[in-house]
Amino acid sequence: MIIQENVPLSTITTMRLGGPADYVVDVESVDEALEAIEFAEEKNLPIYFLGTGANSLGLDEGFRGVIIRNHIKGFEILSETGNEIIVKAGGGEIWDDFVEYITDRGYSGIEAMSKIPGTVGAAPVQNIGAYGQDVSNTLESVEAFDTMLDEYVEIPAKDCDFSYRHSIFNSGETSGRYFILNCTFRFKKGKLTPPFYNSLQAYLDEHSITDYSPKNIRQAVSEIRAGKLPDPAAIASAGSFFKNFILTDAEADEAEKKGIPVYRSATENKVNTGWLLENAGLKGKSFHGFKVSDKAALILINESGESYADLKQAEEEIAKIVYDKYGFKIEPEPVIIKEREQHD
Repeated sequence: MIIQENVPLSTITTMRLGGPADYVVDVESVDEALEAIEFAEEKNLPIYFLGTGANSLGLDEGFRGVIIRNHIKGFEILSETGNEIIVKAGGGEIWDDFVEYITDRGYSGIEAMSKIPGTVGAAPVQNIGAYGQDVSNTLESVEAFDTMLDEYVEIPAKDCDFSYRHSIFNSGETSGRYFILNCTFRFKKGKLTPPFYNSLQAYLDEHSITDYSPKNIRQAVSEIRAGKLPDPAAIASAGSFFKNFILTDAEADEAEKKGIPVYRSATENKVNTGWLLENAGLKGKSFHGFKVSDKAALILINESGESYADLKQAEEEIAKIVYDKYGFKIEPEPVIIKEREQHD
């Protein structure tokens, strides 16, 4: 367990903003995770759980508490038959390494989520997803330390209250309560089936790919993302900055009447906020040091922004332009590093 003091949040988040955290503790095992939590409790300081910092934003005032970063590694095959595999992955494993591990074995379920930055343990928190797949489709359960009950718990996926970018881990009274140690997933052999999102279908058509195997889809998604999304290690950003919209059938019909494209599947109707940003003329525009990417409008790049206050101003001005043109109130996707709210 490594303990550091007065660590700038700008150095541990990919948007590179934020003042100092009192303590940052890196843990590599379940036992160390418990030690880190006890360390915070002994000092009577709030705790914030963090992965790679790819989807988190630091406030200018920093964080008066203990940030615990998950580096718990390892993959364990719990069972494998001819067509199905159940795998436990450490919460600190890099998500894309896990995607590669699964797709290399011919299993489907997360290949369309290739190259999403972050850790396995962070994936259920926002129910990450891309190109029609999300974590809730394959997650079986989460092993976590419950800081309220002060004990280890296993939470079945059905009790995680998953929806678009939502779970018990980031919402309501249970937000920030659990330190996710391991995640167990179930995958089956198979292939994705059309219809695909436009950018994915265009890539498949351009490269004459008709075999939608997990490895082929992973390769396609990886190439698409490499061409559009900045490497957060090289360019300051927080991945997709704005959430997409999930609409009812009636809302989807109304959006299409306004000329807004809607991706419809058996489970959801989605409006791509990137399309709204681009068609509102925002692609490539800069606000208070933050630039709407000229390659993928969902990405907000920190070119010269010096504070969270700058980012907030940029976010609000961008949102107003989209609302004035299309009537959609866009919302940021990254979470803010702050003390968990207390509830009676």
